[in-house]
Amino acid sequence: MNSDLLAQLEQKYKDLGENPDAYLKGLIHAKPINYWDYIEVDTLLSLQKPRTNFKDEVVFIMYHQVTELVLRLMIHEIEQITEKPEPKEDFIIEKLTRLLRYTDMLITSFEVMKDGMNYDDYNQFRFTLTPASGFQSAQFRQLELYCTPIEHLINAEAKAEMPNNASTRTKFNFIYWQAAGFDKKTGEKSLTLKAFEDKYLNQFIALTDKMKGKTLCEIIERFTSPSDELIKASKDFDHAYNVKWPLTHLRTATQYLDKKGEQKAATGGSNWKKYLHPKFQQRQFFPHLWKESSILDWA
Repeated sequence: MNSDLLAQLEQKYKDLGENPDAYLKGLIHAKPINYWDYIEVDTLLSLQKPRTNFKDEVVFIMYHQVTELVLRLMIHEIEQITEKPEPKEDFIIEKLTRLLRYTDMLITSFEVMKDGMNYDDYNQFRFTLTPASGFQSAQFRQLELYCTPIEHLINAEAKAEMPNNASTRTKFNFIYWQAAGFDKKTGEKSLTLKAFEDKYLNQFIALTDKMKGKTLCEIIERFTSPSDELIKASKDFDHAYNVKWPLTHLRTATQYLDKKGEQKAATGGSNWKKYLHPKFQQRQFFPHLWKESSILDWA
């Protein structure tokens, strides 16, 4: 065995205040790692539990599971920026480039849904999913709250109705995605929204308060003379996530829910055409970068 390598191992455990002999003896009996154990392949392949016998329901489930994994990758990248005391431009640009790459994956992967399921089968098995909805993706909301202050997730119409000095909890009553589950005529929230808030609202409030002054938007705002590269990387990600991806989602939903002009309701009960279109959401992570132009026109 390489003596230098052995010396480094011994020093590693001594630095931890541990006896290196015990750890080295453990290596004698430890099993070699396998790909399937390291990646947890068997666990991953056991997580598809369709509610019907329609074969394409498995496609639907696995597509959304892949989406949640990509969102986790994105949060992982954003956390590295927001947890760094004073991240440099180059570091932020590198992470924004990764975030854009992951968003491009989300956009292009919609082909799996748009062209990869039988129309009639989907419009049968989807009824067993009511009132579940992709609207209930907590990671989607968490990513938004890491990226920008909650005030940027409240559109102009809702801001006009929101009381001054509203608490964080109150602000969540005006956040843009409330429109997908709140009926202004009756004053009632849908079961989809109620269940979502029962499970996650306290977590969202805690994350929002934790991120005050620390969101990706606020970190970028602190650069008094940001480089063209940082501005472009920020805008590219903002536009891809908040315009291109929702529009791709909208086109896919239209194919299955609005074929031949027969508009079907979403499983969560939302007005999906209005909810998914960026011009209604008015969502921007970095509004200070869009003062001279519209996010909808960015190319």
